[in-house]
Amino acid sequence: MQTLLNTVKDIFDAEQFVFEPHELYDPIEYTLRLGGKRIRPVMLLAANQLFGGDAAQAKDAALGIETFHNFTLLHDDLMDKSPLRRGKPTVYRKWNENTAILSGDTMFAMAWRYFLRQPHTRLQEILNCFNETAIEVCEGQQYDMNFEQRDNVSIAEYMEMIRLKTAVLLAGALKIGALYACAPNEDIEHLYQFGIALGLAFQLQDDLLDAFGDVAVFGKQTGQDIRDNKKTYLYLRALEKGSAQEVQELRDIFASTPENSDAKVARVLEIYRHLGIKEEVENTVEMEFSKAQRSLDAIAVGENKKRPLQELMEALLGRKK
Repeated sequence: MQTLLNTVKDIFDAEQFVFEPHELYDPIEYTLRLGGKRIRPVMLLAANQLFGGDAAQAKDAALGIETFHNFTLLHDDLMDKSPLRRGKPTVYRKWNENTAILSGDTMFAMAWRYFLRQPHTRLQEILNCFNETAIEVCEGQQYDMNFEQRDNVSIAEYMEMIRLKTAVLLAGALKIGALYACAPNEDIEHLYQFGIALGLAFQLQDDLLDAFGDVAVFGKQTGQDIRDNKKTYLYLRALEKGSAQEVQELRDIFASTPENSDAKVARVLEIYRHLGIKEEVENTVEMEFSKAQRSLDAIAVGENKKRPLQELMEALLGRKK
């Protein structure tokens, strides 16, 4: 896996993002140089490698998938009014809101340009996959915003939202990498389902770590979802399991915005612990992890070729097989 990480780093280090006018492209350069894990291009190249593809042919698609991902972050930060991204000021805070919109729009167009750089016999399928994935990610973001205004969100609706907002981009990156290698359709479908299950497990674990994670390990303040009144899997499951009194208390707490939110977080976590929510989410993460493992196992290639994806899955979820 480290080899793939190094390859992605080299691809981005070699790419030029700054053009004229600087007011448009400087924020793009800033965003794409912030780094991050770059999991999606790594997945794309790992899938391509899995089926014996040519990494040189797929590298522009790796640029495209990461440029698209960062476009979504640029606009998400503006919609959520987030001041920081990877410890640095977000584009709309460093420049302004109009710049964040226009530079983000340009990044979406750049992503398409990267995909169109290389001719390929399955290019139509590749572009269809990218386009459908992009639409689904936007659908997921809209559902996420809708849920902020609703009190009756179900767990099924939440799972569909995170499938669209998070999982489909991981799955789409894998599928695109496999298409560049002209993999069999049956194996591509197994790989796509691997990405969906992995994405769901990853997001649920992120929800869990936000509530119960170790700050030193998690790398940021815990309880932020509670402070922001986000309707995560933990909150929705607590509404299902809690007594009428606990449910009403949770609804009241999640409708409040106290200046000192530490007591709010502490009380919500107390309710979660009482209801066994942490253990339930851990079980759901384990279920999705097992689904991902079964899908990976079903792909008809040698186990040694699957090792980079196996390592990537274990690293994302912090475990060993």
